[in-house]
Amino acid sequence: MPTRMLLRAALLATALLSGCATPSPNRILALLPADAILLGEQHDAPDHQRIHRETVEVLAAQGQLAALVLEMAEQGHSTRGLAASASPNAVQTALAWDDAGWPWDAYGPAVMAAVQAGVPVFGANLPRAQMRAAMANGRLDGALPGPALKAQQQAIRLGHCGLLPESQIGPMTRIQIARDQAMAQTLQAAAVPGKTVLLLAGAGHVDATLGIPQYLPQNFQSKTVLLLVQSAQEAPKSIVNFDSIWRTPRIPPTDYCATIQPQ
Repeated sequence: MPTRMLLRAALLATALLSGCATPSPNRILALLPADAILLGEQHDAPDHQRIHRETVEVLAAQGQLAALVLEMAEQGHSTRGLAASASPNAVQTALAWDDAGWPWDAYGPAVMAAVQAGVPVFGANLPRAQMRAAMANGRLDGALPGPALKAQQQAIRLGHCGLLPESQIGPMTRIQIARDQAMAQTLQAAAVPGKTVLLLAGAGHVDATLGIPQYLPQNFQSKTVLLLVQSAQEAPKSIVNFDSIWRTPRIPPTDYCATIQPQ
């Protein structure tokens, strides 16, 4: 194993043993310097959205936050041009916020912390209007190395509870790849020399072997953080694909697949 991977594994082992629910300001700032910090969350974990807000506040207070970039809003929408005193309604309108998909009560505090600090917020997800074209774009099949593509396809199967027809695995994987490419593009466009862009997204998008980091240039320094809910089960093998692990308290598990009926 290369020395860098051994060092990363050692750091991750330490993080998993000593993980805490709330990262200290020093722990957040220890990720610097970086062109971007990518926080990978579990969408139904309230502690993760609280960490979003705290990370925004810490970076903004140090004058280090260049922009906040979101999976939760589509590419092409931003708060640029809004005053720091803008109302939540004005911010949601500017971002074309989908409250049904992304509850504002959960994500709004981080967004408003950035706006109130005078930091622009950018939507980064692939616009819905472009999804059909992405599904049909066979060139996206070559965007990842073979093993990573197979892992991404398997993640799509599991994410759809094994109910997605096999004929749809390829097209749905292309959408995931196109989403990661769109977020990588937005990160690069928002970058400011000497400062850090903060991305909030699901953990799968932040995975260094499958997600957004695959589409960033080598000279773009990003740090990936997995926000991991503590569990009685063994930690996933994919933890080695992140630079840091921040553990949060256990929450009642939800079996989303149990609520889905086969078509």
